[in-house]
Amino acid sequence: MTIDTYETVRTFESLGVADPLVKELADQGITTPFAIQALTIADGLAGRDVCGKAKTGSGKTLAFGLPLLQRTAEALAASGKSRTAGRPARPAALVLLPTRELAVQVHDVVAPLAKAVGVRVAAVYGGADVDRQVAKLRKGVEVVIATPGRLIDLGDRGELSVADVEVLVLDEADRMADMGFMPQVEWVLRRLERPHQTLLFSATLDGAVDRLVTRYLHDPVHHEVASTSQTVTAMEHRFLQVHQMDKVRVAAAITRAQEKTLIFVRTKRGADRLVEQLCAEGVRAAAIHGDLRQANREKALADFSSGKLPVLVATDVAARGLHIEAVDVVVHYDPPEDHKAYLHRSGRTARAGSAGVVATLALWNQVIEAEVIQRRLGLRVPIVEVFSNDPRLADLAAWEPTPAEAVL
Repeated sequence: MTIDTYETVRTFESLGVADPLVKELADQGITTPFAIQALTIADGLAGRDVCGKAKTGSGKTLAFGLPLLQRTAEALAASGKSRTAGRPARPAALVLLPTRELAVQVHDVVAPLAKAVGVRVAAVYGGADVDRQVAKLRKGVEVVIATPGRLIDLGDRGELSVADVEVLVLDEADRMADMGFMPQVEWVLRRLERPHQTLLFSATLDGAVDRLVTRYLHDPVHHEVASTSQTVTAMEHRFLQVHQMDKVRVAAAITRAQEKTLIFVRTKRGADRLVEQLCAEGVRAAAIHGDLRQANREKALADFSSGKLPVLVATDVAARGLHIEAVDVVVHYDPPEDHKAYLHRSGRTARAGSAGVVATLALWNQVIEAEVIQRRLGLRVPIVEVFSNDPRLADLAAWEPTPAEAVL
């Protein structure tokens, strides 16, 4: 297995990306590939199976999206026909993702590029109106972006077949394994009838993901960027000991000086409760978690992404896969379960090479928990007692706590 590194800046043109796609990217202000894109796109365009290891937020969507769209468009041009309307839908390409939020975001990135090369795209995922999704499939599509459960449901209904898939993308493969989706993924793989290309992307390539690669990918080329240590050093870390009665006000004080603050809690009820408490403090906030209607989740995410909503409170369902630009601060309102969860949550900031601030709020009986997380991450950051009237909360990036300030 060869692990590549990326040192030379390249262009999309030099990687072999077609002119219509390059133009659409340029119109969006995207002219230089990120590392994972520069490493994988040429192999993807060449039809190789690709195994890409990169953290969330490193640009994986274009890394698989551009080869998928270009190869699909070329196949359509060669055949002289598109996927006709009818039952069942038989897409030429399939993107499989672990969560509905990620499916929506990938669709939003891919759709304008697909239009530029005459490829039709549909996203199908749970929590949304299945009849509307079926109606779109029946019109004929070349690319389907799906979560495992809804894909299988549509297959069982006779509305969608994967038999003609020639390009398969498995994104966030480790997350799919963590969520117990590997049986569904293998269900899909066993039903692919044509020779096909597989593009697999994951933050880790061990355990169930490694077994998947060994069993189903053919002579894959491996690429890797963005190690865990790089992720940690790209962030400014603040560990704050707070008091229970003052905790909400501390969180509110942090958010007031920021344009976008993402706050993580452990439970759905905790998310709803914190939103109410922040609103009572005059902070505009909304929650995103699994019990909310999909339309409400999408609206909250869209408002936060666009800057209309300054604070989003999320459970760990949003800790992986969400692409949100320019998050100023990530707040662990409830300390994460372990150092891996810390990284997954914190990865919403410090994306694509930019810096970010991560603040962990710990009660007196959670300080040891925070120290354990630091040790696992190789951090040595003072844990400082703060109150909501501390002016330093308004600019955590500028405040660098010293060991003398640490709680004993």
